[in-house]
Amino acid sequence: MSKIRVIIADDHSLVREGIAAFLKCHDNIEVIAEASDGLEAIDKTRQLHPDIVLMDVAMPKLGGLEATVEIRKNDPSVKILVLTQYDDKEYILRFLKAGVSGYLLKKAVGSDLISAITAIMAGETYLYPAIASKVVDGFLGKEASHTQDSYDLLTDREKQVLKLVAEGHTHKDIAQMLSISPKTVIAHQTNLCEKLGLSSKADIIKFAFSKAIIK
Repeated sequence: MSKIRVIIADDHSLVREGIAAFLKCHDNIEVIAEASDGLEAIDKTRQLHPDIVLMDVAMPKLGGLEATVEIRKNDPSVKILVLTQYDDKEYILRFLKAGVSGYLLKKAVGSDLISAITAIMAGETYLYPAIASKVVDGFLGKEASHTQDSYDLLTDREKQVLKLVAEGHTHKDIAQMLSISPKTVIAHQTNLCEKLGLSSKADIIKFAFSKAIIK
């Protein structure tokens, strides 16, 4: 039987090393790479084609959500298991909408991680028990309100630019990270500001905080 090939994406090296050491104790799982930020996770996934990416939420450059969207776009067969400390409804619902296969909190025990990986490889969706109730509450709340989240009006690229601008990166830096021109970055920023009714960088930062896009 072939092994389950896993990439661990987390900006804390000790966390990555701990997870890798735990998974290596299981003969049917192989950790093929580690990534310290969203861009690295995208690159290594494109190069190595893992079965599963264990994805943290808050990482430098591109975060887990932005990386998930890009990976799913490049190769929908790659399964994403979010492994994070954040249990905000905003994060959970956005990741599920982006097509992740599971959402697990870092406070879970090792057996939960193995259960999640096993379930995902069997084609199931795995939600940590504390997360499942938030998902139900979140969807029921949206059903009741019938309102569209303004963030959902943005394209995937505009969401990436929004996060990076809010984190304080320059247009030149963002252009290099996303492999686009500075003019294109400015155009995306202009478009997202128009869609969200924002007029300044300070507004972008406030919006990003309000939507838990940055901490």
